[in-house]
Amino acid sequence: MEMIGHGGKPLVERVIADKTEAKKKIAGLKTMPASRQMATECISIGYGFFSPLEGFMKRADVDAVCKKMELADGTLWSIPIVFDISDKEIADYGVKEGESILLTYDDNPLAIFEVEEIFTYPKDEMAFDVYGTKEDKHPGVARTYAYKDKFLGGKITLVNEPKIREPFTPYFLTPRQHRMKFKELGWQRIVAHQTRNVPHSGHEWLMKHAYIAAHGELPVESMEVIGKAISGVLVNCIVGEKRAGDYIDEAIVLTQDGLKKHGYFREDIHMTTMTFWDMRYAGPKEAVHHSIIRANLGLTHHMFGRDHAGVGTYYESYEAHRLLMSIPREKLFITPIFVLEWVYCPHCGEVTCIGLCGHWNEHQKFSGTKIRSILIDEVKPTRLIFRPEIFDIVMDAAKKYGFGSPFVTPEYLAKAKPAFSIEPL
Repeated sequence: MEMIGHGGKPLVERVIADKTEAKKKIAGLKTMPASRQMATECISIGYGFFSPLEGFMKRADVDAVCKKMELADGTLWSIPIVFDISDKEIADYGVKEGESILLTYDDNPLAIFEVEEIFTYPKDEMAFDVYGTKEDKHPGVARTYAYKDKFLGGKITLVNEPKIREPFTPYFLTPRQHRMKFKELGWQRIVAHQTRNVPHSGHEWLMKHAYIAAHGELPVESMEVIGKAISGVLVNCIVGEKRAGDYIDEAIVLTQDGLKKHGYFREDIHMTTMTFWDMRYAGPKEAVHHSIIRANLGLTHHMFGRDHAGVGTYYESYEAHRLLMSIPREKLFITPIFVLEWVYCPHCGEVTCIGLCGHWNEHQKFSGTKIRSILIDEVKPTRLIFRPEIFDIVMDAAKKYGFGSPFVTPEYLAKAKPAFSIEPL
């Protein structure tokens, strides 16, 4: 059965699963090592997370994305997916247009790269067009300025599937596997929760709000019976490059799944998976990119809250909402659900949306600084801030995976293993 992804086009799957066939395909090819970032993006391209992309972008696509927020063929797209390379590497590895090379990771075969084009692109223009600023204090701009001399464009075919390490193993599903799981669960509507955080109670209520909104006018009678839900929440955790002070990936995935395991969501309503992606902190443009990925996973709805994928003061609180609202529905392929911030109201004695109750002067926001201090001090907070089981999972993950901290530290950056490995073929 053909599966349709973003752009109304067939879901991309460029993977040679048979090792004997893979060995034949790579015989005699020039080899070149890929960085961790390039390896993860090869994985995302090969499995179809970035459908309809079949490889790294050529110049025409990069230019169209930067100038018009679409691919050269008119398909909505917001962030360039590029493979950068130095002039020295081009010479050292003998990279030429029209030839295929074998990308390796940890000295093992990863993917065939059909090099169709070698090109340059002004990095300052790319940075401004995507991030709205040329300041290198913005992490996405700094990443862009760090690109090497040139870019390679062309198709990617995975020849060696990644091995996902624990505790991530059960949470990595390809787009096709996501869709098969949704079918198995009988979900007619699925809303995405994009996250790079462990969940406090405000996040939990964001998801519950979005679930009700996505379920909409569908019948509710069968939902009284466990196992009969026809709508679901997919928490799709972002796993990738981290900055000091971010939550460690292990804590994010395990705590999000913990909400279901400890009954705060029913088993047939909630699901946690992961997607490899190095956050660009591109605010509204990244919100569009997240929509594209989740459409490829087979989701029908996507929740967007305050300051989605933003950083610092570069974007207004609801700028992502406005950009998404401006995109014609025939281009987006997923239904956005726009939500306000959730806070604790001591007058109401409950967690509530800032747009609902009238006690504006009494609202207590879920301060990231306060929550960090709670976790660092290891003092179990009131359940109005953190579910007690979730706090316990955070502390356990810190000990098992974070070298004593639930946050990324220099030690974590130096010693933590990547979430995947490429084994010998």
